[in-house]
Amino acid sequence: MNKLKLYCTTNKPVNFLENTNINLAWVGLDKKPQNYIGCDNKDNIFYKEKYYSELTFQYWYWKNLFNINDNSWIGFCQKRRFWIKENTNIDKIDKNNINKHLLLEPLKEWKNYDSIICKPIVVSEVKTMKLIKRGWKNLIKDPSILFNNKKKNIALHFDMHHGYGNLDLAINELKNEDKEDFYNFVYNENSFNPHIMFIARPKILDKWFAVLFEWLFKCEKKIGLEKLKGYDTTRLYAYLAERYLSFWFKKYTNYKEHSWLQLDNF
Repeated sequence: MNKLKLYCTTNKPVNFLENTNINLAWVGLDKKPQNYIGCDNKDNIFYKEKYYSELTFQYWYWKNLFNINDNSWIGFCQKRRFWIKENTNIDKIDKNNINKHLLLEPLKEWKNYDSIICKPIVVSEVKTMKLIKRGWKNLIKDPSILFNNKKKNIALHFDMHHGYGNLDLAINELKNEDKEDFYNFVYNENSFNPHIMFIARPKILDKWFAVLFEWLFKCEKKIGLEKLKGYDTTRLYAYLAERYLSFWFKKYTNYKEHSWLQLDNF
């Protein structure tokens, strides 16, 4: 069976992972802990880390460590969010026992797929008061959103949380073969596969990174960096990648959705 090479991106030490075979990738501004992989050397975008978040390491990996002839599965997770074994009771996992539940080896059934993405989260279950407070621009444009759950889609959620109109601006920078399809995806779907986490074969990974970063750099020229502030928009390019990942992997790969865990207290 092929190996699974996982990289966990973090800006804080993740002590309970240090004795596993997960590679720890450092994107923080503090001094890099020993045995963590840095991404502030060679070909890098480390100076844009506050805007690109974990993509900072993923770009560095692609440019400096990636080997398209590697026969392994290559995967990424991040601080607080981890791949876990299927049929695991998430409610019983904590920092003291998580190592027993981490996904560390490829599954036999993966032979039928070429990518693994996170099980999705639903964004349509938004409370009315939050919709009025954060989505008022959308409501002015289309008041029926209040009563039609089908219109509580990925695009609305993005407008509410990451800057009204930014997603539409970004879509306009896509290549023609994806522009209409991605637009239809975000305006018709109410769930997406989160956290820029995926596991894939090297050839898939190479195609994904090439398309992703070409698009994000074009978006950067259109939207910029200076106006991105606060929790909502500072990491705009990571949020764009998160939504595009759900679309791209479903359109271009034979994918499988897999369990993941968010562990906040450690």
